[in-house]
Amino acid sequence: MESEGLLEVLHKPHVLFFHFSRPFFSSQYLSPFLDTSKNLRVYISIKPLCILREIYHYPVTACLVPICSLYGAAVTTVEGVGSIKTRIHPVQERLAKCHGTQCGFCSPGMVMSIYTLLRNHPEPTPEQITESLGGNLCRCTGYRPIVESGKTFCVESAVCQMKGSGKCCMDQEERSFSDKQEKICTKLYNEDEFQPLDPTQEPIFPPELIRMAEDPNKRRLVFQGERTTWITPVTLNDLLELKTNFPKAPLIMGNTTVGPSVKFSNKFHPVFISPLGLPDLYFVDSTDDGVTIGAGYSLAQLNDALQFIVSEQPKEKTKTYRALLKHLRTLAGAQIRNMATLGGHVVSRPNYSDLNPILAAGNAIINLISKEGERQIPLDGHFLERSPDASLKPEEVVLSVYIPHSPQWHFVSGLRMAQRQENASAIANAGMSVQFEEGTDRIKALQMFYGSVGPTVVSASQACQQLIGRQWDDQMLSDACRLVLDEIYIPPAAKGGMVEYRRTLIISLLFKFYLRVRQGLNKMDPQKFPNIPEKFLSALEDFPIETPQGIQTFQCVDPSQPPQDPVGHPVMHQSAIKHATGEAVFVDDMPPIAQELFLAVVTSTRAHAKIISIDTSEALALPGVVDVITAEDVPGDNNHQGEIFYAQNEVICVGQIVCTVAADTYAHAKEAAKKVKIAYEDLEPRIITIEQALEHNSFLSVEKKIEQGNVEQAFKYVDQIIEGEVHVEGQEHFYMETQTILAIPQEEDKEMVLHLGTQFPTHVQEYVAAALNVPRSRIACHMKRAGGAFGGKVTKPALLGAVCAVAANKTGRPIRFVLERGNDMLITAGRHPLFGKYKIGFMNNGVIKAADVEYYINGGCTPDESEMVIEFIVLKSENAYNIPNFRCRGRACKTNLPSNTAFRGFGFPQATVVVEAYITAVASQCNLPPEQVKEINMYKRTSETAYGQTFNPALLRRCWKECLEKSSFSARKQAAEEFNKNNYWKKRGLAVVPMKFTIGIPLTYYNQAAALVHIYLDGSVLVIHGGCEIGQGLHTKMIQVASRELNIPESYIHLPETSTITVPNAVFTAGSMGTDINGKAVQNACQILMARLQPVIRKNPKGTWEDWVSYQTNMDWEKGKGNPYPYFVCGASCSEVEVDCLTGAHKLLRTDIFVDAAFSINPALDIGQVEGAFIQGMGLYTTEELKYSPEGVLYSRGPDDYKIPTVTEIPKEFYVTLVRSQNPIAIYSSKGLGEAAMFLGSSVLFAIYDAVTAARRERGLTKTFTLSSPATPELIRMTCVDQFTDLVSVGRRGPIISTPYVGSQVLGMDS
Repeated sequence: MESEGLLEVLHKPHVLFFHFSRPFFSSQYLSPFLDTSKNLRVYISIKPLCILREIYHYPVTACLVPICSLYGAAVTTVEGVGSIKTRIHPVQERLAKCHGTQCGFCSPGMVMSIYTLLRNHPEPTPEQITESLGGNLCRCTGYRPIVESGKTFCVESAVCQMKGSGKCCMDQEERSFSDKQEKICTKLYNEDEFQPLDPTQEPIFPPELIRMAEDPNKRRLVFQGERTTWITPVTLNDLLELKTNFPKAPLIMGNTTVGPSVKFSNKFHPVFISPLGLPDLYFVDSTDDGVTIGAGYSLAQLNDALQFIVSEQPKEKTKTYRALLKHLRTLAGAQIRNMATLGGHVVSRPNYSDLNPILAAGNAIINLISKEGERQIPLDGHFLERSPDASLKPEEVVLSVYIPHSPQWHFVSGLRMAQRQENASAIANAGMSVQFEEGTDRIKALQMFYGSVGPTVVSASQACQQLIGRQWDDQMLSDACRLVLDEIYIPPAAKGGMVEYRRTLIISLLFKFYLRVRQGLNKMDPQKFPNIPEKFLSALEDFPIETPQGIQTFQCVDPSQPPQDPVGHPVMHQSAIKHATGEAVFVDDMPPIAQELFLAVVTSTRAHAKIISIDTSEALALPGVVDVITAEDVPGDNNHQGEIFYAQNEVICVGQIVCTVAADTYAHAKEAAKKVKIAYEDLEPRIITIEQALEHNSFLSVEKKIEQGNVEQAFKYVDQIIEGEVHVEGQEHFYMETQTILAIPQEEDKEMVLHLGTQFPTHVQEYVAAALNVPRSRIACHMKRAGGAFGGKVTKPALLGAVCAVAANKTGRPIRFVLERGNDMLITAGRHPLFGKYKIGFMNNGVIKAADVEYYINGGCTPDESEMVIEFIVLKSENAYNIPNFRCRGRACKTNLPSNTAFRGFGFPQATVVVEAYITAVASQCNLPPEQVKEINMYKRTSETAYGQTFNPALLRRCWKECLEKSSFSARKQAAEEFNKNNYWKKRGLAVVPMKFTIGIPLTYYNQAAALVHIYLDGSVLVIHGGCEIGQGLHTKMIQVASRELNIPESYIHLPETSTITVPNAVFTAGSMGTDINGKAVQNACQILMARLQPVIRKNPKGTWEDWVSYQTNMDWEKGKGNPYPYFVCGASCSEVEVDCLTGAHKLLRTDIFVDAAFSINPALDIGQVEGAFIQGMGLYTTEELKYSPEGVLYSRGPDDYKIPTVTEIPKEFYVTLVRSQNPIAIYSSKGLGEAAMFLGSSVLFAIYDAVTAARRERGLTKTFTLSSPATPELIRMTCVDQFTDLVSVGRRGPIISTPYVGSQVLGMDS
């Protein structure tokens, strides 16, 4: 087995570690189709023997590491760290026991990041823990418990974290609620249970690898493949000779540039040259004038080298180094910084580079070498703009980069703005430097380089030249802004869009540099150069990256409760240890099945078109391809309940599945899918947006409406009426495990077994049965666990399961179907974008008398869950406010986009933003604080909702009151106002939002569960019992028993298998007692079911079996009244943010959440759900932005373009309290909390609104405005209107003629 695997590498030297390792590891730290450079599970620790004989451990992204590059390195996977079969490692144990894992799919990556840090730093600082996790993504936990698990290894003693309250967090009496007898707990785990970290017990570096590294007779290493050759030289001369012989061969060091180009751009290279470990490329040479750093240094090593130099050299000499260090902290993640090299980064010249503009501004020089000799080229504008005369010759190699010390009177800065603070490419960045004539502020030399504003890094050389000799004053700045905008042109159709925002950033970053230099000059000679105004100081610094902290508060367990009773205790997730060791089995971890095939999809490239032809001939001719499956191959329904499995005759969205290719490997299937040729003829109309759907009257469902009072009459008797519109954009689920299905056709009775991660196995069963034209009882769906779902695995696995099952049915072979991230995002869509319109009538004291609200959601091209989502939106449209005359209407729009689907909160997070927006607008019109208007209109006593359900607001008002009091809202609001008075370019905002959320679904069928005997909607019955069929006819007898008890024909009943998942603790089948004991069990189950059906049967005695088992009702939409929900969850959250008005960046300083949990069965899990939902909601309202072309093509198809929150986005202070109450409806008086807290993330949105309002008010803009969602940096910056945004809007192209608003009077700089 091992030798075969190694032989395959020799045939495929370009293979990546993670593809190579899958056949050998049963561990679940690997998943084959994650995203390059953002891999969430595939982290490994590498221990190379460094040039200085130091062993250094670093985490890397396994899906980028070529297996041949690991020659001579020791590799540790999460399995090697620890296992439940041997011994778990303290890192794994603490991640699990600190509740840092939920779905578990990202947990191995978290383990490897912390483990590697501990190998290098056994006593890390909290900042190092946070930094080590910066390259990891998690969608479940909200990161806080993950960071906390890492902080348990830090030596710093814990301190009280109840900042702002003046109370100790451990003061039980003070931390109690109104009932002083209720004790409040704040500990979710017991540190005494942790095993100590003992570095002496870690694996040593293999001695044989040391001997190999020290071998004086090393020879060139060559891996020869069928199509490619991998060559590792052992000397510099060897490298130069190879480059001469193969001038087009790429040099592979970290593979962070070549790897993605091969994967995503289909680049092919017959030869790879890898000089990894070549001593001539790894060095630091420091002189009196500067430092020369070897091209082989990784960016992490570069960081360490610069840190040392900064500590050794005078501060004035290290301006360039400090600018580089600042950007190295946020560039990509730790894994990529460990792989990417200085030479590779410089020579690849990415247009978004954060480092190259700084190196150019610092006058760096590139040292090149070839067989012909050495030469130097300046790292300047000509080089970065890819001028032919300033580029490398094909045979040349970058040997090193020289970075000179900063001379006196020379200033260098790096500036950037990205969608999120870390691990995101810049929207715009800059490297700038200025050299003054000694002792003056007269410009001697000036350089400005900008990234992400063109196809290359661009230099504003002409503007700089015109400014030589000018004084560094406000008039120079004014002219500089106009000159730079004139020189750097961003066309309207530029890739990435955001043209006006990027142009604004160009001059906003220039202004920041201007201020920094002014401050620097003042420090050199305070008498000669006045300092900048104190109100401007906050503009100089970026938001710091700080380690989050907080307290989680919950009700202590009653002391009289028996110790063996776990209810109410923060018990660890039962699979947490397996998550942390990588031994939790997900679907794609299941071992290969004999004759298994892989499926690749061919999707539509048109939004609305007729299919003229599908040519599969070229695809079928490729090696390994078994078949191409189309709509013609579906034996049953290809359109089930409006959901189309394979497109037939017509496509109705970009991303619709047209056909699939089944092949012996995924690589073969994917390659063949590219060869399928589809001819289209475009059709009209092509509807993409909600506005276009309204124009064409295109809807998926009828209007849903609730109403109380007389809205029209009430509008006649109010003081003021306002109208407005709010857009809330969609959201991608971005679960860590993409949609994965394993379909296995059985040999008898047309049975099909599916293993998949889904939230609704019954739905999958229904759709697969419909597609295959068999009873549902012939379809078995196995669901072990899913790597995140959030609603995205409710309906979509049914459609994909049917697609996969049809392929398995046609080929007669097992099919493994795993969507790549890009295809998953394209095909499955996500949260419904929403357009809300409101008309509000209110009195001058803030009392709202009438509200007329309309909601429209973008449902996409098929029904999916859109009708139910709009029902939820309408029913929940009041939120916490009791408006006497209230009308809400909603419709789901039909468009030519992939169908949007269920998502955590199910419409509530979008709809309630509209509610909070009009409440805030009313407050603005009345000149009242928003929180006062919210309280005025909040439910005050037990009342009926607009749809007639009784609601008692006691818990709502309790959560609201406690949130205001315990978050110190009033004091912090005053502090924020004082901060805003003293800071012109940074503003703080606070917002508090209440929540009234309903639990359940207004269909009786969905509010019940079954076990052992399943009755499906089509009337078929599935019987599962603990006995085993060994030839004695046991299953037959069981069907007979069920037939009698249920009074249905035997043909309705199917018995597929025995499963310990469905029937635990079954005894053995022996002693001739199988029928006796299992028959009684089936009889008992059937009798229970029949007893439950009797009320339904009595109401409809003449009905059929199918009628009885599908009985459902709860909400009368004709009357707009009903009792659709069993109970409510109430809560409130308060968030404080700080906004950078010059860039649009924001920092979440603190969040306090109070949620009515009734009695929490497991506080650790419930708090985890609240925190995770809040962070996911925060992402919805801030960083997560889906972008479509006008033709309906999704641009945001991976983590490079779609930014979910990382560890640096979570609140600096995070306080969560579970409020105790009673809920007699649910088990143990508990409540479901996973969905509710999603909306509480909107407190961040409205805190941003508050900060932006403060900025606009100071600039004389007092008119009420609407801040739609998401509040991206672009939206924040462009809403903070100032002289720079005015300048951009005045001069979109060409010379700016009108007077700019950047003069000294506006800036207040010069007298």
